[in-house]
Amino acid sequence: METSGWIQLAIFLIALALITKPMGLYLTQVLDPNGRTWFDPVLRPLERGTYRVMGVRPDQEHNWKQYTLAMLAFSLVGCVFTYAILRLQNLLPLNPQRFAAVNPDLAFNTAASFTTNTNWQNYGGESTMSYFSQMVGLAFHNFVSAATGIAIAAALVRAIARHSAQTIGNFWVDLVRVTYYVLLPICLVLAVFLVSQGMIQNFKPYTKATLVEPMKVQVEKKNDQGETIKGPDGKAITEEQTITEQSIVQGPMASQVAIKMLGTNGGGYVNANAADPFENPTPLSNLVQMLSIFAIGSGLTYYLGRMVKNQKHGWTVWAAMVTLFLGGVLLCWWAESSGNPIHQHLGVAAADGNMEGKEVRFGIFNSALFATVTTDASCGAVNSMHDSFTALGGLVPLFNIQLGEIIIGGTGAGLYGILVFVVLAVFIAGLMVGRTPEYLGKKIEAYDVKMAMLSLLILAISILGFSGWAIVSKWGLAGLNNGGPHGLSEILYAFSSGAGNNGSAFAGLSGNTPWYNTTLGLDMLFGRFLMIVPIMALAGSLVQKKVAPASAGTFPVHGGTFLILLLGTVILIGALNFLPALTLGPIVEHFLMQGGKLF
Repeated sequence: METSGWIQLAIFLIALALITKPMGLYLTQVLDPNGRTWFDPVLRPLERGTYRVMGVRPDQEHNWKQYTLAMLAFSLVGCVFTYAILRLQNLLPLNPQRFAAVNPDLAFNTAASFTTNTNWQNYGGESTMSYFSQMVGLAFHNFVSAATGIAIAAALVRAIARHSAQTIGNFWVDLVRVTYYVLLPICLVLAVFLVSQGMIQNFKPYTKATLVEPMKVQVEKKNDQGETIKGPDGKAITEEQTITEQSIVQGPMASQVAIKMLGTNGGGYVNANAADPFENPTPLSNLVQMLSIFAIGSGLTYYLGRMVKNQKHGWTVWAAMVTLFLGGVLLCWWAESSGNPIHQHLGVAAADGNMEGKEVRFGIFNSALFATVTTDASCGAVNSMHDSFTALGGLVPLFNIQLGEIIIGGTGAGLYGILVFVVLAVFIAGLMVGRTPEYLGKKIEAYDVKMAMLSLLILAISILGFSGWAIVSKWGLAGLNNGGPHGLSEILYAFSSGAGNNGSAFAGLSGNTPWYNTTLGLDMLFGRFLMIVPIMALAGSLVQKKVAPASAGTFPVHGGTFLILLLGTVILIGALNFLPALTLGPIVEHFLMQGGKLF
């Protein structure tokens, strides 16, 4: 753990703290339908025109059921739209590589993935998706799925801030304003910055380069339709090919990478994601991309404090997130810096750490930091392969996802996820002191606790249920490239990533099969929408409650005591849900590694 790493960590934290308040203030203006922004002269006419085309009355707010139904209907239509594009890709324009239509099960998986802001990819972008599919089918969802998450968070915050009311905002207004005023302008600036760092942005066909030395490789055998041929065991049949030239990817990359990071989407334009020199050209681009992942999630905590008129509460929630973030990054960094004791016995110096699966341009610290950031938020972009991390190093991103990615969190998802834990923490505090639990003057009753717990149980059931099914099924085990506890971790990580709407993966799992594509697609849909419904029901309950004046017995939701209680609630619930599975996976693997055994 070198000094340079500590300096970089300090720079990252300072930069994050500096952008939190400005982002929070700007979000406050945008999420107020009557709020004024710098972009009003240009975007207000476009906003009004969009409402007229959609037939939306912006002054008419929704109750929680109307808001939720509007969100679900919009997401369903978007999912079908993307599925159709992928299935018809071979007939659509902007396909200079003449890629075939995407297989039905992979198209379903991908459509569900991008609709839910997961961006799990069972394909290589540069070898599967046309420019049209990348821009219209996928980047479209990068914007609207991120805007949807922010809208849900805003609706829940309004429910907390208002009292004796019925409505929590208008979904269509929130969706449009977040897209127009937040995501598009910032992404335009970010994309131009990324181009300045060396990222490509064009519509050229791929460049062909002749190899100095031809090489032989095993590739998946395809039929005349471009579909992978599989054997009786469900695995792809391979054949040997001699490679004499290399295709260098081209296309509209910067525009997609900008929103994949800011919107915590994470889907890579190419298979290597942010480890690819085109997707992440320089150390500066690496830093800016990590900051952009956290920017909106961090700003939403300031927005929370502003809306509920208790800025200390917003900063306490932020402090809880940052504390959990620091714990994760330090453990991951330490584990990767310590390296593999088996390698050290073979003569590899301990100081070299574990460089397997890491881009040498970034090294161990930036790989550990990126892995922690991307799984704290529901992003999923990677600049190293998590499957190659040490057991404890891989435990960190896995556990981050299983907590619901509430640590800073994704665009909106982090805030509404942490607020569920806030409600539970307040409930626990009330039980301990023998008083009716209150949160910012509103009584937390049985219905509220049930909805909060239901949202967490849906996440746990989806992860553990699908993982358990895969572990005892031939289709689940057929995708493994590693045995023992590491194989368990690969399956557990996949369904955790799906339900947590993260999208990163333990790359040793071969998931592009009908069974995995279908189950992972369902896992993503459950983790996104079945979790949101009880959260919106909680919002519907909170907005109707009266606010009681503070008294001597009111539990403060700011300061050190509340911070410790919130941290304890998050860790305890996470441990109760997932510790048995984690023990059989990465924890057992760590002790076996210490004993000289690898998988």
